[in-house]
Amino acid sequence: MPEIRPDKPRDDFAGPESGPEPPFPIKLSGPVIKGFGRGSRELGIPTANIPPSNLSSYPDLKSGVYYGFVGLKLTPETTQPADNSKLTLSSSASTNGVGVYPAVLSIGYNPYYKNKTRSIEIHLLHHFPRHNFYHTPLNLLILGFIRPEYDYASLDALVSDIKTDCDVARRSLLEREGYRRFMGDRALREFGWWEDGDGDVGRLEREVVGGEVKGEGEGEGGGQGDGKL
Repeated sequence: MPEIRPDKPRDDFAGPESGPEPPFPIKLSGPVIKGFGRGSRELGIPTANIPPSNLSSYPDLKSGVYYGFVGLKLTPETTQPADNSKLTLSSSASTNGVGVYPAVLSIGYNPYYKNKTRSIEIHLLHHFPRHNFYHTPLNLLILGFIRPEYDYASLDALVSDIKTDCDVARRSLLEREGYRRFMGDRALREFGWWEDGDGDVGRLEREVVGGEVKGEGEGEGGGQGDGKL
């Protein structure tokens, strides 16, 4: 049975002040794939999903909400933040065609939606102009754990907690040097795995949604769907 969210105030930071402790940092990589298509449509929080097969190397990693940095292959459309970005030049970095951004992510089944397949859903704490990120190579360095996976009585309660997760992740990553220094980690900028991969993104997407890809396609509607950050 999934846990019910405790009725108590949330902490402002997650993880020890000095920096990550084992098992962190954890490195995951994969192309951005279509997920369930509700990150923007229902939650107002666009996500970039990567294949759950990444988790096979970490069988004991529990479901929940985590924080870390993402390395993303850039195109001209993704190099500039929108005017309302909350980030400064010191909280994001781009070199050699790779952007590094703070992120909050969910690993698990999302009890509110009763998913049957485990997923990795990443929200970059950076507002991009409208752009389709499907199939873009992504490196993820997980640096800490925020909270377990909870069930919620309402969608509003879920969205409220996710927004708090974003604030906790942003502070935890950018206001403490023990975490901020990982923005320069080579693991975020190396994409040799992409060049050596099998390239079957459709198969990877089917792993997430059980054979039916439900992510929103490019150009649909007025908002940004999963895979559009």
